[in-house]
Amino acid sequence: MTMPIGVRKAGWTRKQKRLAVIGGLALVLALATTLVLLALRDQIVFFYSPSDVIARNVTIGQPIRLGGLVKDESWVRDGKNNTFVVTDGANEMTAHYIGLLPDLFREGQGVVAEGSLGPDGQFNATNVLAKHDENYMPKEVAEALKASGQWREGTPVQ
Repeated sequence: MTMPIGVRKAGWTRKQKRLAVIGGLALVLALATTLVLLALRDQIVFFYSPSDVIARNVTIGQPIRLGGLVKDESWVRDGKNNTFVVTDGANEMTAHYIGLLPDLFREGQGVVAEGSLGPDGQFNATNVLAKHDENYMPKEVAEALKASGQWREGTPVQ
């Protein structure tokens, strides 16, 4: 009878046992990492532009972040009820938000809204994040604006 490679007749050495335990732990860690990344592959994105929402067929009620520019002259405020259009230059989506908007929220400025799509196809926001200073615009929004021809020269991207 032949012995497996690396195994002596008297048993494994301490070094071999340690290496086997480390190898087993590395295999379990790699498997767990792979499973987590597969489960979260669609949620790793910072936000979806309106074009991404349409292209990816986001399901109703799925929590996402919608990012883009607030379309000029689209913001309607009735008390705490806010309706505005988020655009990436190619497509646009109407968003509803109940509550006070951030002080930096303006038409023509960048915004990221957290929420989900309603059955009517409009975005129901639970949280709205405005850009944090005048030099910030998400890279994806800037690329979408450049592709649609609506890019304003001199607008820095962070």
